[in-house]
Amino acid sequence: MSRFLSPLFLALALAGAATARVNAQNPTPLLTRSGDQLVAVLQSGAGVKEKADACRELAVIGTADAVPALVALLPDEKLSHMARYALETIPGAAVDAALRDALGRLEGRPLVGVIGSVGVRRDEQAVQPLIRLLASSDPDVAQAAARALGRIATPGATAALREALPRASAANQLAFCEGLLRCAESASGENAVKLYDALRATDGLPHQVKAAAWRGAILSRGETGTALLSEALQSKDYIVVAAGARAAIESSASGVTGALTASLAGLSEENRVLVIQALGKRRDAAAVPALEKGARSGSKAVRVAALRALSEVARGELAPVFVGLMGDADGEVVQAAKEGLAGLAGREADAAVLALLGKPEASQRLTAIELIARRRMLDAIPELLRSAGDADAQVRAAALKRVGELGGAAEVPALVGQLTKATAGSDLEAAEQALGELCRRVEDPEGHASRLAASMVGATPAQQAAILRLLAGIGGQKAIETVRASVKASEGDVRAAAIRALAAWRTAEAAPDLLALAKATGDATERTLCLRGYLDWASNPELPPAQRLGMSREAASLIQSADEKKLLLAALGSVKTPEAAAVLAPYVEDAAVRQEAGVAIAAIADELLKGNQAAKAAPALVGPLEKVVSVASGDLLNRAKGLLEKARSVKP
Repeated sequence: MSRFLSPLFLALALAGAATARVNAQNPTPLLTRSGDQLVAVLQSGAGVKEKADACRELAVIGTADAVPALVALLPDEKLSHMARYALETIPGAAVDAALRDALGRLEGRPLVGVIGSVGVRRDEQAVQPLIRLLASSDPDVAQAAARALGRIATPGATAALREALPRASAANQLAFCEGLLRCAESASGENAVKLYDALRATDGLPHQVKAAAWRGAILSRGETGTALLSEALQSKDYIVVAAGARAAIESSASGVTGALTASLAGLSEENRVLVIQALGKRRDAAAVPALEKGARSGSKAVRVAALRALSEVARGELAPVFVGLMGDADGEVVQAAKEGLAGLAGREADAAVLALLGKPEASQRLTAIELIARRRMLDAIPELLRSAGDADAQVRAAALKRVGELGGAAEVPALVGQLTKATAGSDLEAAEQALGELCRRVEDPEGHASRLAASMVGATPAQQAAILRLLAGIGGQKAIETVRASVKASEGDVRAAAIRALAAWRTAEAAPDLLALAKATGDATERTLCLRGYLDWASNPELPPAQRLGMSREAASLIQSADEKKLLLAALGSVKTPEAAAVLAPYVEDAAVRQEAGVAIAAIADELLKGNQAAKAAPALVGPLEKVVSVASGDLLNRAKGLLEKARSVKP
């Protein structure tokens, strides 16, 4: 594909004669000064920026009175481009005369810029000076002159470029060709044809020029261009075939589709793919028989290209073609057929997808479910819910997943029912995931929570655990009440799920429950889980520092293992107050968490010893930092020493 596109895009870049003047870095200024004031800036000793700003404003309001001041800046390499930016927009012969005069006075970059401006203004009186510059020893000047002549595109400019091209150096050849291509784009009828044909007949030109010339020669002939198109398509030169295919996409001539389809039989695989792609881009229904034939037979590359082209051209009634090829032995062909059906518009395509749900092969039913989702077939949701009872586990899971993606509030009760019918395993997991996805998308937390809470009655422990996990994701008053009640359940799995739900709760209202459970439980795993959830909230920056410090102190008496201590230290380290540093200080003496405690104290001190709070905080930080210095080593020791010195040196 890349080989097909790159020369054509290069050709179009050359053939597109009208290049818009772009100055995105120079937005339209806020006009606050008169033209006389702006001219005065240009004639003063102002700096480069001030003068550039004045030029920018003159580009909007400048008149002939500003021309002398702007022309005076043309030799200045720093301001020449801004002066030209203004001059190009000022109407009148005075600008053209001044720019023509500058052609004979300037050199180097300023001259190249002025040549470009002459081309922008299409000054026909500048043709002769520009012709002389074609012979410049400076390649940048000669190339700029060729492009400018191409923009002006008078007969004299065209003739000069044609005469100069055979003598052009290798460095200048492409620019000279670009000039001629611009002339051809500006010409009409037979004049354009002659220019394009002359370039086609010239040997040794760059490949992008050859492509542009063939493209232009075909398009400029209009209705009679199909004969040349056919010739291009039968060429042994890939560039020529590619140019023909590009022209075919752009052409409105009546015989183009016929020329393309007629050429297919005699082409190599590579060129056949080019032509098939062009047929797809034309979106002409007359190409359907040829494309359908290509999709059914031939090499893999041709079949895949034909299927992709068919999806661009075809309507819904061709859905059976794609469905039929989805059973092909070649995986890439199957994928292309699937992609084609996914993008095919029309009720016929929807019906073809639904028909796959009734196929005996599970793989086809899975494909149908995937396509329902990709096509956003909301009317098919009832069919998906029916497929949730399929005999195949993969089909059931896929159907539930798509209901979760496509469904709305109306599907929530149905999915709750699916969850309470599912046994432990993949079905239950699929129902839980689908319901979780749907509840996240459909805003009604209390309604969802009420339905789920009601479904707890009579549910199995595995189902209740799934419901509790869903309630944790939903949140709200009804949800937390249900989870709190489930903590008291006699069934171990249900209690464990309830505790995990509280630990994962999205709001701080679960924090007191977690602390109470951590105090009451005799199970080390439960205590650690509760403490982890509780200390996560103690670390949450959305809560006030004083509250977080209080929570950490509450938890401190429950801490037992080294892992639990690290959780506490992480929470305390996030509270940037002297009091938090003081609570951390005793842990510096604990070998199991010494490093973590030292790092947390250093982080607090580093934050507090900045700005206005340093004088107040410094005295309280000295003690904790001294403890860190007494036991630390390496980088932490050096950091703590520096912070301690800073704390001692702060004046109250």
